[in-house]
Amino acid sequence: MAGNSQRRNRRTSNKKGATVGSGGQRRRGLEGKGPTPPAEMRKGHAKQRAANARAKAANRRPAPRRGGPKGTNELVVGRNPVVEALREGVPANVLYVQQFIDNDERVREALQLANERGGINLMEAPRGELDRMTNGLNHQGLVLQVPPYDYAHPEDLVDAAAAEGEAPLIVALDGVTDPRNLGAVVRSVSAFGGHGVVVPERRAAGMTAGAWKTSAGTAARTPVARATNLTRALESYQKAGLTVVGLAADGDVELHELEVLDGPVVIVVGSEGKGLSRLVGETCDLRVRIPMPGGAESLNAGVAAGVVLYEAARRRA
Repeated sequence: MAGNSQRRNRRTSNKKGATVGSGGQRRRGLEGKGPTPPAEMRKGHAKQRAANARAKAANRRPAPRRGGPKGTNELVVGRNPVVEALREGVPANVLYVQQFIDNDERVREALQLANERGGINLMEAPRGELDRMTNGLNHQGLVLQVPPYDYAHPEDLVDAAAAEGEAPLIVALDGVTDPRNLGAVVRSVSAFGGHGVVVPERRAAGMTAGAWKTSAGTAARTPVARATNLTRALESYQKAGLTVVGLAADGDVELHELEVLDGPVVIVVGSEGKGLSRLVGETCDLRVRIPMPGGAESLNAGVAAGVVLYEAARRRA
């Protein structure tokens, strides 16, 4: 009986010991696990979380951020247009000259300007080739090839302001289809210390040779960003702390009453005929009108933007 009692005590004992057939697991458990990994690699560590956040941000906003795929080359056709484009500094990469062309004053000036600019290839081509390139337009023996404009990303404009330690001052164009209006707005933004212009990707004026000419060279230092969806771009600006101000003839606030122009702001200008589109108008934080005692119904986009930008520059001085 005593022997049986001792065997039962051994079976019910809580004392731990090596298990038969353990395969040396206990010995392996005592072995070292190697050097401690860096903090950035330790799961749950604050530095690892910060590193993951930086990686996600880099994936979301790759550098450099651009407004989208480039378009096709643009052709400036005719002796006077080519000379004017070269005078105004419109970017160009090839000047096509017809074989056996009559060498008048405009041709000589075009060749001289292209040589002085540098970076423009001079190509001689038969008349038939130039006819094909221009779809039969009256090229007069001169064709200038303008490369696609390299648009910025809307967020680049905010980053540029931050780099200068300034409150962002941006103009967005809604439904403006005349490249000359776009060029005029770019010129005003440059003149009054703005940080860039945003245009929609579709159904809107782009940075053509005409826009470059109207900008009087300021397009070389004032970025134009292209947004796939203007409403979403404005909402993104709002999340970044910018006030979105839409210009409207029936606005609730007059320009001289507007108190946000000295802070981070986006000025939205609609088309001369239709004004702001419905979705863009509903997205705006404020709708502002420009008093016009002379009785004019509206201003074109370039003039309207210039008036508001002047007021913003005056407040920020």
